[in-house]
Amino acid sequence: MKTSRVSFAAALAAGSVLLLSGTAFAHVGVQPIGEAAKGGYATLNFKVPNERDNASTTQLEVNFPVDQPLTSVMPQDIPGWTVNVEKTKLDKPLTVHGKQVNEVVTKVTWSGGKIGPGMFQQFPVSVGKLPENADQMVFKAIQTYDNNEVVRWIEEAKEGAPEPQTPAPVLKLTAAKADDHHAGATSDEAKNTGKDAAKDAGHGHDEAASDHGSDTTARALGIAGIVVGLGGVAFGIASRRRSA
Repeated sequence: MKTSRVSFAAALAAGSVLLLSGTAFAHVGVQPIGEAAKGGYATLNFKVPNERDNASTTQLEVNFPVDQPLTSVMPQDIPGWTVNVEKTKLDKPLTVHGKQVNEVVTKVTWSGGKIGPGMFQQFPVSVGKLPENADQMVFKAIQTYDNNEVVRWIEEAKEGAPEPQTPAPVLKLTAAKADDHHAGATSDEAKNTGKDAAKDAGHGHDEAASDHGSDTTARALGIAGIVVGLGGVAFGIASRRRSA
């Protein structure tokens, strides 16, 4: 009896952990397609799962951080969904590629479509220029269901604290890569120089070997000539002795 109670308690605890874990992970998130490097451009995917068994998601609102203004925000067309882009004027214009930008996108809303129970939808957006002096960006999102329920994914996680129940999507920014084209060219030049040097060294070795071979052949022929000459002299002396 005691064993049964312990087993039941363990099973209940495990089920509770799985239930809470599922709730924690099934939230609106953002991930880059590739990398989101500081000071660069990227395509972001806002992933929206449906957390309800008896309702469908019909709207997603993503708020862009005002303190990290993005001068370029272009949502991808998604069949069945209508997208609305809202902009706001800047107190201080930004200069991008030599042109002044007076307004930036602060909110993108998708509506009209449906994300059914047990399904998810991705909402791609091309953005830039990403901030150069930040490690992350926080996008507060609002998810609306067809039963009029609204879930606000706007809580920011605090270091050392447990994850909030409705955390805001966070985009991690990677370090900008240095331009190593010149270094690569220098390296290639060094490799080519090394190859040429090796080739020249090999060519010189071949010439030296050829010269050495020619010299050896000449010496051999000279010695052979001397031997033949001595043989002729000896033959002549022998012939004279016989005649005498």
